[in-house]
Amino acid sequence: MEPIRKIGVITGGGDCSGLNAVINGLTKTAINTYGLEVIGYRRGYSGLLRDDYQVLDLDAVSGIMHEGGTILKTSNKDNLFHYPYAKDEEGGFLYKDVSDQALENMRRNQVDALIVIGGDGTLTSARDFNRKGIPVIGVPKTIDNDLPETDVTFGYNTSLSTITDALDKIHTTAYSHDRIMVVEVMGRNTGWLAIEGGIAGGADVILIPEIPYDLDRIVEKVKERDELGKQFAIVVVSEGAKEKDGDVTVREIVKDSADTVRLGGVGDVLTRNLQARIENHEVRYTNLSYLQRGGIASQFDRVIGMRFGVAAVDLLMRGERGRMVRCRGREISDVALETVIGDGKTGETSRGGRKFVDAQGQLVRAAKAIGISFGD
Repeated sequence: MEPIRKIGVITGGGDCSGLNAVINGLTKTAINTYGLEVIGYRRGYSGLLRDDYQVLDLDAVSGIMHEGGTILKTSNKDNLFHYPYAKDEEGGFLYKDVSDQALENMRRNQVDALIVIGGDGTLTSARDFNRKGIPVIGVPKTIDNDLPETDVTFGYNTSLSTITDALDKIHTTAYSHDRIMVVEVMGRNTGWLAIEGGIAGGADVILIPEIPYDLDRIVEKVKERDELGKQFAIVVVSEGAKEKDGDVTVREIVKDSADTVRLGGVGDVLTRNLQARIENHEVRYTNLSYLQRGGIASQFDRVIGMRFGVAAVDLLMRGERGRMVRCRGREISDVALETVIGDGKTGETSRGGRKFVDAQGQLVRAAKAIGISFGD
């Protein structure tokens, strides 16, 4: 096994708070503990293809731990194993594998290993680069908290704080105007942000993808609150929520992205449907959208991000390859990338590709026990 002297770092997919904490932790560990060189590729795998990078030394990472976003910038449109390089006559994309060019760039810069920070799409390419002979360690990143095999991903906690703060503010307007306030949050096809943010923010109704909702049940909840003298209600809806026998609401299709289907707008649809059924209240809609990605990282995300970064370097220097760091309980451990995102052949992972909210689980039962409706 070749010795590791220089590490490349990639941040891919959507941005979130805590990315810079990971960069800070891994860079300082690589330099201070192991005497390694570190470079960071700009804009995800795009930088790897274009050989666009910056040196990460102690000065470069000083004071970045709390900052949101990533100093390396990011991209979610660059799968180098299925790279769009031109359009055909019908306006569709033509694809080719350009991963060998990326490997050549790494060899020319004497990069011996990669630490890849991202979600399922980014980590899928990390798995594939590891198979091509470059040692790779993955770090799980998503505000949606939907990656299997880890209890939590960094960025999630900061997003929950943003949602909770927004609901606190929306609550006062809902009360003052006797309104039904519908608040849409992110989460893709899982409801972690909606359920935990909704509980913390005092939501009366929480709609998540794991529990298809019945509009009648939501109307009943509003009437129930009216009878109790509560002339307002807060409805938190995950972007992937859907009505019983219905389908998700698609905002747009981005053909040149690894994540082509972009959800969004379910809150607007729900607002109009509720307003048609509820005459004695105005129903208003707020989409928190990209507010959930930004901002100063929470204490939790700073610390877990730093710990992930340290653990990633330690794994490489112990000779581990094709692994992902993870949090189980309060401990940082690791797991095979293939266990997390599948082997690329069967299309299956250990938990079906996502970590879903258990519709019959303790969290849902606790929410229902305090009177929250899931529209079921």
